This record gives sequence, C-alpha cells and structure tokens, in this order.
Amino acid sequence: MARQWILTGQEGFETSLEYQTGLTIPSKKDLAPNELLVKMHAASLNYRELVIAGPMGINGPITPPMVPGCDGAGTVEATGSSVNDFKPGDRVLTHPTPRAVEAHGDDAHASIADAVNALGQGDDGTLRSWAVFREAGLVRAPKTLDWIPAATLPCTWLTAWNALFGLTGKQAGPGSWVLVQGTGGVSIAALQLAVAVGANVVATTSTEEKGERLKKLGAIHVVNYRSNAEKWGEEARSCTPDGRGFDFVVDIGGNETLPHSLAAIRVGAVILIVGHVGDTAETVPLFAAMMHSCIVRGILAGTRNQFRELVRFIDERGVVPVIDDVIFELAEAKDAYRRLKEKRHFAKVVLRIEHKV
Repeated sequence: MARQWILTGQEGFETSLEYQTGLTIPSKKDLAPNELLVKMHAASLNYRELVIAGPMGINGPITPPMVPGCDGAGTVEATGSSVNDFKPGDRVLTHPTPRAVEAHGDDAHASIADAVNALGQGDDGTLRSWAVFREAGLVRAPKTLDWIPAATLPCTWLTAWNALFGLTGKQAGPGSWVLVQGTGGVSIAALQLAVAVGANVVATTSTEEKGERLKKLGAIHVVNYRSNAEKWGEEARSCTPDGRGFDFVVDIGGNETLPHSLAAIRVGAVILIVGHVGDTAETVPLFAAMMHSCIVRGILAGTRNQFRELVRFIDERGVVPVIDDVIFELAEAKDAYRRLKEKRHFAKVVLRIEHKV
C-alpha cells in the first residue's frame, strides 16, 4: 500500500498537512503516455514548503488536496507508452518545473508563473511513497550517491549550480571569491560546489559551532552576522585580497541581507538572489545596483540541462551533499517541517521513505 502527505489548505503545516496511509499503488494502466510510476526512496524539504503550506504568501495559492515537496529520489517502476528516455529500474531525481520543460524545452529557465506550477504546488510532489511524474519532470540520479543525499539535489543544489555556473562569462572557478550566507541548503551547496572548483569561500553564521563546521567544509573565513549585525557585509569584504570584494554573493535573505551583499561585492560582481528567508525589512531599491556597478540576478532553481550538468559534475568530482544531523522517516514529515521552521537544521532537512514488505 502507498502512503503520502497532502495539504488540505494553506493555514500552516500544523493545521493543513495531513498524513494518508493504505492508498492503492498506481499501476502501468493508470499512466498517461508521458508519465512514469516511481517508487520513492527519499525526499528533502525547502523553505518554499513552509511558504506554500501557508498562510498564503509570495508563492500564491494551491488547489487542495496537494502532495507537497519538489525534491525527491526514486526508482522507475513503469512507464507510459510514449516515454523514451527512461526504463524500469532507472534511478531518477525529480526536476521541479516539468511544465516549463514541456512548454519551453530543456534549456528553459522557469518564470514565476512556472514556479507556481512546480511540484508540490501546481503538481503533486514528492512526500509520498509512490508517485506518478511527467517524463519532463525527471533526470537520472548520480551513480555515486545514495538515495538520501541524492534527494537534496533537485531544487537546492540546482539553484546553487545555476548561481555559480549559469551565467556565461560569469562562472566561478579557481581564484574566485564567493560569499555564502548562513548554513541552510543552498548556502552549503554553493560552498561545496565553489570549493570543488577551487574558489575561495567566506561564509556567514551566527554561532561558533556552525562556524567550525563551515571551516571543515572548506570556508577560509567565517563572519558572525549576529555579533556584527550592522556591518557584517563590510567585515566579509575585508576578508578578500586588498578588501576588493567578492565575485559572487549568494543572497538567501532578500531585503534583509541585500544591503550587506551590496556592501560585500566588487565592481562587476554578481549577486544571486535565491531566497527570502530573512525577516521583513525595508525594500532595497534596484537602483542600488548602479551605485555598486554590479549584476543582480534572480534565480528560480535551474534548467533541466543544467540539472544534468550538475549530476555529471557530482559523479566526476565525487562531491557528496551535506545533510542535516537528523534524518526523518516519511511518517515524521511534520517533525521535519518543524525543524526547518525553527532553523535547527544544518544544510538540508531530509526524509527517508521506507517500503516495508
């Protein structure tokens, strides 16, 4: 039998997240021509899951019931009649925006309209033991990763890959200086990717304990944004050669952190806006980018072809995504949501999906 979580509304996950068991597993005859049946083995959570669960915010509405989650890994069990790229037994990962791929191709970047239709909001997502996905919503999983670290890749690691390597002529490499903020999923993924290509990484955090963990992952300096709340961007900049500033700043806080990101960059640098986990703050005018002679680039995950590039890179370099210290089972999804909301995690909050005989 199958299990899953659904959102019955957007009143917050404590109220709207409902666990269902004893469900019938779909069969091959239930599949549309472009669909696949996937036996799920692991999933992971993103900040967007909290936002989608509500109360309704920037992500917009859902049509309940909706299976949440866009990050997952599993095995293909059956394929529809027109599926060409996958066969039963293939190890696969979910791609967050299959409708964008179907409409615009494997090199298309998602718009906000596409994001609203992504897995876990417009289409049923990954917090279930058996799932039916469109062919455009899958890529092959890395050969070198187990299920749980592989399940962190679809949104978080794809976002980090796009941030560092997605803009032609502005890609991180040996000698680049990269600033990452905090110890959440995208920041840790960007740190690991930057270190893997020989870049210099400075990280911010609020505790000495997390700072030591960041150094063990390859950060050459750590700045405590809590003890220097007013000028941590300037402090981070001072860590770069001659205080010139960073080539890349991966900004996860939005309006709260953008002034610090602007203070940290060098001329011609790129600020990657990848999230809005910060508290409410005064809106930063876009005109500020001119005053700092920089590029400000908003990112919503990445393309399907970028995802394939990321998978190849991980297999070639032997990179293993860092996961949180606590691993939850699918039935414990509400506990996983709580850990994410309370910011008690390090890197990615993950869920193991067991299949009992």
